[in-house]
Amino acid sequence: MEGLYKLLWDRVDFNGRRAVDVYLGEIPDFRAAARMAGVRAAMLDFAVLLRRREVELAAEGAPFTGADLAMLTAFGEQRGGQGVAPASGRRVLDLHDVLTLREIHEAAGLHEVGHVTEMIGWLPANGLAGQNAYLQGFLTGHQRGTPFVKRAQEFAATLLADKAVIPGLPESLALGFADRYLITVIRLSGSPLPSEERREEIIGALLKRERVPMIWREPGELVVLFPCEDPEGARDRGLVFARDCAALTGRPCAAGAASGRVGALRDTATLARRISRVAPVEARPSRLPVMTDLFVELGVARLPPVDDWLRGIARQLEAGPDLVATLDAYYRHDMNRLNTAGELHIHPRTLDYRFRRVRELVGLEPGSFHGVRVLGAVVARVLAGRWA
Repeated sequence: MEGLYKLLWDRVDFNGRRAVDVYLGEIPDFRAAARMAGVRAAMLDFAVLLRRREVELAAEGAPFTGADLAMLTAFGEQRGGQGVAPASGRRVLDLHDVLTLREIHEAAGLHEVGHVTEMIGWLPANGLAGQNAYLQGFLTGHQRGTPFVKRAQEFAATLLADKAVIPGLPESLALGFADRYLITVIRLSGSPLPSEERREEIIGALLKRERVPMIWREPGELVVLFPCEDPEGARDRGLVFARDCAALTGRPCAAGAASGRVGALRDTATLARRISRVAPVEARPSRLPVMTDLFVELGVARLPPVDDWLRGIARQLEAGPDLVATLDAYYRHDMNRLNTAGELHIHPRTLDYRFRRVRELVGLEPGSFHGVRVLGAVVARVLAGRWA
């Protein structure tokens, strides 16, 4: 062994120690695992052993042997069984690639161009084989050591963070994988909000009804990802799911949805969350709104002066009787008086009296163009609970 390979061989202990320090500094899950007895020492032994094998095999121009790949699989299985999340398992491989290139650069300087070319040529195919072996073992250990509910949430978190999904992870969860998802954000109303233990129970129950990725982002906010090959079908599933969630928790809720491609779901989730915050809070959600349903309310929510003006109108309508509920029914029935009166179980003349009260209190005709625009926005903001 000579040249670059000898230099790398002489530095494997230093490089291995530095690599472990980087992993622990960059990956919280690895720091947590390293607190277990003997784990940090095992990490260091593996980092050193892996580097020695890479130098030996690259110098010979030989691939990883079956025994090498079995060793990588075993170490991946060990890591996956220690509670390390898949995103962290993927991250450590990325860090290893970066550190390997750094180590080659540091050892080579300007004098080992030939060996550098050989080493760089050896890495892609063998690095991929090593990564696949490690990840295969990681998924086995992760499946054995981590509850299904947690694994489903970790998968959802990976998608929502626009991070690469470990090959085989969706299949190990039987959740499937799609190019596009309809992200549905369900916001529970009322207090106290479910405890962490109760949230785990809720997701466990919901996963039995819908095998899709989902995660609690806040104690009162559940984010669910529906494969979106069929947009209308996904939206129907999302509405049924929101109703199931409301029934299971015994809480009224608001829901909003938006669709996007994998790799750009972070922004999609942000939009769905904004929609859920202006959507009506209902004991049994009547629809699953998307941006085109609530674009006025979304705009109002981002303009405090307009929001304050509408809130003032809402306060005037509190003089009643039941004017907000009446206007809500009126607009939901496309301003049909008879259907509105029928839903409210009142006489059409009583409905006319309530409309007259609206005109007296706020100076707006409920059925006029201006009235629909203003009063419709007021009703939506009240029902969303944003002024409670």
